[in-house]
Amino acid sequence: MTTLYTILTACAYVIPFGVTVYLMPKWIRYAAKIGLVGRDMHKVGEKMIPEAGGVVIVTAIFTGLLYYAVVKMCLAHDQQSLMYILGTIGSILCVTVIGVMDDFQGWKQGLKQWQKPLLTVPAAVPFLLASFELSTIDLPFFGVLEIGLALPLVIVPVGIVGASNAFNMLAGYNGLEAGMGIIMLGTLGILAHLSGHHFAAVLCFIGASALIGFFIFNWYPSKVFPGDTLTYSIGAYLAICTILGQVATYALILFIPYYFDFLLPLRKKMKVEAFARINGDGSFEQPYKGIYDITHFVIFLLRRVKKNVYEKDVVLFILGFELLLAAFCIILFVV
Repeated sequence: MTTLYTILTACAYVIPFGVTVYLMPKWIRYAAKIGLVGRDMHKVGEKMIPEAGGVVIVTAIFTGLLYYAVVKMCLAHDQQSLMYILGTIGSILCVTVIGVMDDFQGWKQGLKQWQKPLLTVPAAVPFLLASFELSTIDLPFFGVLEIGLALPLVIVPVGIVGASNAFNMLAGYNGLEAGMGIIMLGTLGILAHLSGHHFAAVLCFIGASALIGFFIFNWYPSKVFPGDTLTYSIGAYLAICTILGQVATYALILFIPYYFDFLLPLRKKMKVEAFARINGDGSFEQPYKGIYDITHFVIFLLRRVKKNVYEKDVVLFILGFELLLAAFCIILFVV
Protein backbone atom coordinates (compact mmCIF):
# COMPACT_ATOMS: atom_id res chain seq x y z
CA MET A 1 0.00 0.00 0.00
CA THR A 2 2.86 2.38 0.76
CA THR A 3 4.22 2.05 -2.78
CA LEU A 4 0.76 2.46 -4.30
CA TYR A 5 0.06 5.49 -2.11
CA THR A 6 3.38 7.08 -3.13
CA ILE A 7 2.73 6.51 -6.83
CA LEU A 8 -0.82 7.89 -6.64
CA THR A 9 0.33 10.89 -4.63
CA ALA A 10 3.04 11.60 -7.22
CA CYS A 11 0.29 11.75 -9.85
CA ALA A 12 -1.11 14.76 -8.00
CA TYR A 13 2.02 16.65 -9.09
CA VAL A 14 1.39 15.87 -12.77
CA ILE A 15 -2.38 16.35 -13.03
CA PRO A 16 -2.47 20.17 -12.50
CA PHE A 17 0.23 20.65 -15.12
CA GLY A 18 -1.72 18.51 -17.61
CA VAL A 19 -4.99 20.32 -16.90
CA THR A 20 -3.34 23.71 -17.40
CA VAL A 21 -1.61 22.76 -20.66
CA TYR A 22 -4.84 21.24 -22.00
CA LEU A 23 -7.26 24.02 -21.00
CA MET A 24 -5.14 27.14 -21.46
CA PRO A 25 -5.26 27.24 -25.29
CA LYS A 26 -9.04 26.89 -25.08
CA TRP A 27 -9.23 29.73 -22.55
CA ILE A 28 -7.00 31.95 -24.71
CA ARG A 29 -9.35 31.51 -27.67
CA TYR A 30 -12.46 32.02 -25.52
CA ALA A 31 -11.14 35.15 -23.78
CA ALA A 32 -10.19 36.66 -27.14
CA LYS A 33 -13.63 35.83 -28.54
CA ILE A 34 -15.54 37.60 -25.76
CA GLY A 35 -13.17 40.57 -25.72
CA LEU A 36 -11.56 39.77 -22.38
CA VAL A 37 -8.22 41.21 -23.44
CA GLY A 38 -5.75 43.79 -22.21
CA ARG A 39 -2.90 45.74 -23.74
CA ASP A 40 0.60 44.38 -23.23
CA MET A 41 2.00 47.53 -21.65
CA HIS A 42 5.63 46.53 -22.19
CA LYS A 43 5.46 46.03 -25.93
CA VAL A 44 5.64 48.62 -28.69
CA GLY A 45 2.23 49.15 -30.26
CA GLU A 46 -1.27 48.19 -29.15
CA LYS A 47 -0.88 44.43 -28.86
CA MET A 48 -3.90 42.98 -27.01
CA ILE A 49 -3.53 39.78 -24.97
CA PRO A 50 -6.24 37.50 -23.50
CA GLU A 51 -6.72 38.09 -19.77
CA ALA A 52 -7.67 36.18 -16.61
CA GLY A 53 -5.64 33.03 -17.29
CA GLY A 54 -5.83 32.46 -13.54
CA VAL A 55 -9.25 30.88 -14.10
CA VAL A 56 -7.50 27.88 -15.63
CA ILE A 57 -4.85 27.78 -12.89
CA VAL A 58 -7.46 27.67 -10.15
CA THR A 59 -9.29 24.91 -12.05
CA ALA A 60 -6.06 22.92 -12.34
CA ILE A 61 -5.26 23.35 -8.63
CA PHE A 62 -8.77 22.32 -7.62
CA THR A 63 -8.50 19.22 -9.84
CA GLY A 64 -5.21 18.27 -8.18
CA LEU A 65 -6.58 18.90 -4.68
CA LEU A 66 -9.76 16.89 -5.24
CA TYR A 67 -7.75 14.02 -6.71
CA TYR A 68 -5.41 14.09 -3.71
CA ALA A 69 -8.42 14.17 -1.35
CA VAL A 70 -9.72 10.95 -2.92
CA VAL A 71 -6.30 9.31 -2.51
CA LYS A 72 -6.09 10.37 1.15
CA MET A 73 -9.58 9.13 1.93
CA CYS A 74 -9.42 5.83 0.05
CA LEU A 75 -5.91 4.76 1.03
CA ALA A 76 -5.10 6.67 4.23
CA HIS A 77 -8.64 7.24 5.58
CA ASP A 78 -7.47 10.71 6.58
CA GLN A 79 -10.57 12.79 7.30
CA GLN A 80 -8.63 15.72 8.77
CA SER A 81 -6.69 16.18 5.55
CA LEU A 82 -10.00 16.14 3.71
CA MET A 83 -11.19 19.00 5.92
CA TYR A 84 -8.03 20.99 5.17
CA ILE A 85 -8.47 20.43 1.43
CA LEU A 86 -12.13 21.43 1.46
CA GLY A 87 -11.30 24.49 3.56
CA THR A 88 -8.52 25.41 1.13
CA ILE A 89 -10.81 25.03 -1.87
CA GLY A 90 -13.49 27.12 -0.17
CA SER A 91 -11.14 30.00 0.64
CA ILE A 92 -9.41 29.96 -2.75
CA LEU A 93 -12.78 29.91 -4.49
CA CYS A 94 -13.90 33.00 -2.57
CA VAL A 95 -10.68 34.83 -3.43
CA THR A 96 -11.01 33.75 -7.06
CA VAL A 97 -14.47 35.32 -7.27
CA ILE A 98 -12.94 38.62 -6.17
CA GLY A 99 -10.24 38.32 -8.82
CA VAL A 100 -12.77 37.45 -11.53
CA MET A 101 -14.90 40.47 -10.57
CA ASP A 102 -11.87 42.70 -10.96
CA ASP A 103 -10.64 41.11 -14.20
CA PHE A 104 -14.01 41.19 -15.97
CA GLN A 105 -14.51 44.87 -15.17
CA GLY A 106 -11.23 45.72 -16.84
CA TRP A 107 -8.02 47.51 -15.88
CA LYS A 108 -8.58 50.69 -13.86
CA GLN A 109 -12.33 50.01 -13.90
CA GLY A 110 -12.40 47.15 -11.43
CA LEU A 111 -12.45 47.11 -7.65
CA LYS A 112 -10.95 50.00 -5.74
CA GLN A 113 -7.72 49.45 -3.81
CA TRP A 114 -9.45 49.65 -0.43
CA GLN A 115 -12.17 47.22 -1.50
CA LYS A 116 -9.80 44.37 -2.35
CA PRO A 117 -8.37 43.67 1.14
CA LEU A 118 -11.81 44.22 2.65
CA LEU A 119 -13.43 41.65 0.36
CA THR A 120 -10.70 39.07 1.00
CA VAL A 121 -11.50 38.98 4.74
CA PRO A 122 -14.57 36.71 4.34
CA ALA A 123 -12.52 34.48 2.03
CA ALA A 124 -10.54 33.31 5.05
CA VAL A 125 -13.62 31.81 6.73
CA PRO A 126 -13.69 28.36 5.00
CA PHE A 127 -10.06 27.59 5.87
CA LEU A 128 -10.49 29.20 9.29
CA LEU A 129 -13.24 26.70 10.11
CA ALA A 130 -11.19 23.78 8.79
CA SER A 131 -8.08 24.77 10.78
CA PHE A 132 -9.60 25.15 14.26
CA GLU A 133 -7.51 22.33 15.65
CA LEU A 134 -4.26 23.99 14.54
CA SER A 135 -2.56 25.94 17.33
CA THR A 136 1.16 26.29 16.56
CA ILE A 137 3.12 28.57 14.26
CA ASP A 138 6.82 29.06 13.58
CA LEU A 139 8.09 32.63 13.80
CA PRO A 140 11.50 34.21 13.23
CA PHE A 141 13.63 34.38 16.40
CA PHE A 142 10.92 32.58 18.42
CA GLY A 143 10.68 29.19 16.74
CA VAL A 144 7.48 27.16 17.02
CA LEU A 145 4.97 28.79 19.36
CA GLU A 146 1.73 27.47 20.84
CA ILE A 147 -0.81 30.26 20.27
CA GLY A 148 -4.08 28.36 20.57
CA LEU A 149 -7.17 29.87 18.95
CA ALA A 150 -5.17 32.91 17.89
CA LEU A 151 -3.97 30.86 14.92
CA PRO A 152 -7.34 30.21 13.24
CA LEU A 153 -8.96 33.42 14.45
CA VAL A 154 -6.09 35.85 13.81
CA ILE A 155 -3.19 34.33 11.85
CA VAL A 156 -5.35 32.63 9.21
CA PRO A 157 -7.36 35.73 8.18
CA VAL A 158 -4.37 38.06 8.44
CA GLY A 159 -2.22 35.63 6.44
CA ILE A 160 -4.78 35.09 3.67
CA VAL A 161 -5.70 38.77 3.35
CA GLY A 162 -2.08 39.92 3.53
CA ALA A 163 -0.60 37.34 1.16
CA SER A 164 -3.37 37.57 -1.45
CA ASN A 165 -3.06 41.35 -1.67
CA ALA A 166 0.75 41.34 -1.46
CA PHE A 167 1.19 38.81 -4.26
CA ASN A 168 -0.98 41.03 -6.45
CA MET A 169 1.43 43.97 -6.13
CA LEU A 170 4.55 42.69 -7.90
CA ALA A 171 3.01 41.99 -11.30
CA GLY A 172 2.51 43.24 -14.84
CA TYR A 173 5.57 41.75 -16.56
CA ASN A 174 5.53 38.62 -18.75
CA GLY A 175 6.27 35.55 -16.65
CA LEU A 176 6.81 37.42 -13.38
CA GLU A 177 3.80 36.31 -11.35
CA ALA A 178 4.00 32.69 -12.52
CA GLY A 179 7.75 32.53 -11.99
CA MET A 180 7.56 33.97 -8.48
CA GLY A 181 4.75 31.58 -7.58
CA ILE A 182 6.70 28.56 -8.84
CA ILE A 183 9.79 29.48 -6.83
CA MET A 184 7.88 30.31 -3.66
CA LEU A 185 5.59 27.27 -3.67
CA GLY A 186 8.43 24.98 -4.73
CA THR A 187 10.68 26.23 -1.94
CA LEU A 188 7.97 26.02 0.72
CA GLY A 189 7.12 22.53 -0.53
CA ILE A 190 10.73 21.36 -0.15
CA LEU A 191 10.98 22.87 3.34
CA ALA A 192 7.63 21.44 4.44
CA HIS A 193 8.71 18.01 3.21
CA LEU A 194 12.08 18.21 4.98
CA SER A 195 10.34 19.21 8.22
CA GLY A 196 7.94 16.26 8.04
CA HIS A 197 4.81 18.14 6.94
CA HIS A 198 4.28 16.00 3.86
CA PHE A 199 0.63 16.90 3.36
CA ALA A 200 1.46 20.61 3.06
CA ALA A 201 4.36 19.77 0.75
CA VAL A 202 1.98 17.99 -1.63
CA LEU A 203 -0.30 21.03 -1.66
CA CYS A 204 2.67 23.26 -2.50
CA PHE A 205 3.76 21.03 -5.37
CA ILE A 206 0.20 20.87 -6.75
CA GLY A 207 0.15 24.66 -6.97
CA ALA A 208 3.66 24.82 -8.44
CA SER A 209 2.73 22.21 -11.06
CA ALA A 210 -0.23 24.28 -12.28
CA LEU A 211 1.95 27.40 -12.45
CA ILE A 212 4.67 25.61 -14.43
CA GLY A 213 2.02 24.77 -17.03
CA PHE A 214 0.92 28.41 -17.07
CA PHE A 215 4.49 29.69 -17.34
CA ILE A 216 4.75 28.09 -20.78
CA PHE A 217 2.01 30.42 -22.04
CA ASN A 218 2.85 33.45 -19.90
CA TRP A 219 6.60 33.70 -20.57
CA TYR A 220 7.85 36.37 -22.95
CA PRO A 221 6.16 37.09 -25.29
CA SER A 222 3.08 36.28 -23.26
CA LYS A 223 0.10 34.61 -24.93
CA VAL A 224 -2.14 35.14 -21.89
CA PHE A 225 -2.13 37.33 -18.79
CA PRO A 226 -2.76 35.92 -15.30
CA GLY A 227 -5.03 38.68 -14.06
CA ASP A 228 -6.06 39.27 -10.47
CA THR A 229 -7.74 35.88 -10.67
CA LEU A 230 -4.32 34.28 -10.43
CA THR A 231 -2.50 36.74 -8.18
CA TYR A 232 -5.13 36.79 -5.45
CA SER A 233 -5.72 33.04 -5.50
CA ILE A 234 -2.01 32.12 -5.46
CA GLY A 235 -1.32 34.62 -2.69
CA ALA A 236 -4.04 33.07 -0.55
CA TYR A 237 -2.81 29.57 -1.47
CA LEU A 238 0.69 30.50 -0.35
CA ALA A 239 -0.66 31.61 3.03
CA ILE A 240 -2.57 28.36 3.51
CA CYS A 241 0.40 26.18 2.54
CA THR A 242 2.62 28.21 4.87
CA ILE A 243 0.30 27.64 7.83
CA LEU A 244 -0.15 23.93 7.16
CA GLY A 245 3.57 23.40 6.55
CA GLN A 246 4.76 25.34 9.61
CA VAL A 247 7.13 27.32 7.38
CA ALA A 248 6.10 30.90 8.20
CA THR A 249 9.68 31.98 8.91
CA TYR A 250 10.75 31.03 5.39
CA ALA A 251 7.62 32.44 3.77
CA LEU A 252 8.36 35.80 5.36
CA ILE A 253 11.83 35.71 3.80
CA LEU A 254 10.47 34.76 0.37
CA PHE A 255 8.05 37.69 0.52
CA ILE A 256 10.88 40.25 0.96
CA PRO A 257 10.48 41.69 -2.59
CA TYR A 258 6.82 42.30 -1.87
CA TYR A 259 7.58 44.31 1.28
CA PHE A 260 9.67 46.70 -0.78
CA ASP A 261 7.03 46.77 -3.50
CA PHE A 262 4.59 47.97 -0.84
CA LEU A 263 6.89 50.49 0.81
CA LEU A 264 8.31 52.16 -2.31
CA PRO A 265 4.97 53.44 -3.72
CA LEU A 266 4.08 54.85 -0.30
CA ARG A 267 6.53 57.64 -1.03
CA LYS A 268 4.02 58.82 -3.64
CA LYS A 269 0.92 57.80 -1.68
CA MET A 270 0.43 54.80 -3.99
CA LYS A 271 -0.26 57.13 -6.94
CA VAL A 272 2.37 55.54 -9.20
CA GLU A 273 2.47 52.54 -11.52
CA ALA A 274 4.98 49.74 -11.91
CA PHE A 275 5.04 49.89 -15.70
CA ALA A 276 8.27 50.96 -17.38
CA ARG A 277 8.59 53.62 -20.09
CA ILE A 278 9.05 51.91 -23.46
CA ASN A 279 11.43 53.12 -26.17
CA GLY A 280 10.82 52.57 -29.86
CA ASP A 281 13.06 49.48 -29.88
CA GLY A 282 11.23 47.94 -26.93
CA SER A 283 13.92 48.76 -24.38
CA PHE A 284 13.03 50.16 -20.96
CA GLU A 285 13.50 53.50 -19.26
CA GLN A 286 12.55 54.44 -15.72
CA PRO A 287 9.02 55.89 -15.82
CA TYR A 288 9.72 58.43 -13.06
CA LYS A 289 12.69 60.38 -11.79
CA GLY A 290 12.44 58.53 -8.49
CA ILE A 291 12.19 54.80 -7.73
CA TYR A 292 8.69 53.78 -6.67
CA ASP A 293 8.63 50.07 -7.46
CA ILE A 294 10.98 47.09 -7.35
CA THR A 295 10.89 46.97 -11.14
CA HIS A 296 12.00 50.62 -11.33
CA PHE A 297 14.95 49.77 -9.09
CA VAL A 298 15.89 46.79 -11.25
CA ILE A 299 15.79 48.93 -14.41
CA PHE A 300 18.00 51.49 -12.65
CA LEU A 301 20.54 48.80 -11.69
CA LEU A 302 20.59 47.03 -15.04
CA ARG A 303 21.07 50.24 -16.97
CA ARG A 304 24.32 50.72 -15.04
CA VAL A 305 25.75 47.55 -16.57
CA LYS A 306 24.14 47.34 -20.02
CA LYS A 307 22.99 49.84 -22.62
CA ASN A 308 19.54 48.46 -23.33
CA VAL A 309 17.29 46.82 -20.76
CA TYR A 310 14.32 44.74 -21.86
CA GLU A 311 11.36 43.10 -20.19
CA LYS A 312 13.04 39.70 -20.01
CA ASP A 313 16.04 41.26 -18.26
CA VAL A 314 13.88 42.75 -15.52
CA VAL A 315 11.90 39.56 -14.95
CA LEU A 316 14.97 37.31 -14.93
CA PHE A 317 16.72 39.61 -12.44
CA ILE A 318 13.77 39.51 -10.02
CA LEU A 319 13.35 35.76 -10.41
CA GLY A 320 17.09 35.32 -9.88
CA PHE A 321 16.92 37.33 -6.67
CA GLU A 322 13.98 35.22 -5.51
CA LEU A 323 16.00 32.07 -6.22
CA LEU A 324 18.77 33.45 -4.00
CA LEU A 325 16.21 33.96 -1.23
CA ALA A 326 14.98 30.41 -1.80
CA ALA A 327 18.53 29.05 -1.55
CA PHE A 328 19.07 31.08 1.63
CA CYS A 329 15.91 29.58 3.16
CA ILE A 330 17.03 26.03 2.40
CA ILE A 331 20.53 26.67 3.78
CA LEU A 332 19.00 28.29 6.87
CA PHE A 333 16.83 25.23 7.41
CA VAL A 334 19.68 22.75 6.94
CA VAL A 335 22.15 24.50 9.25
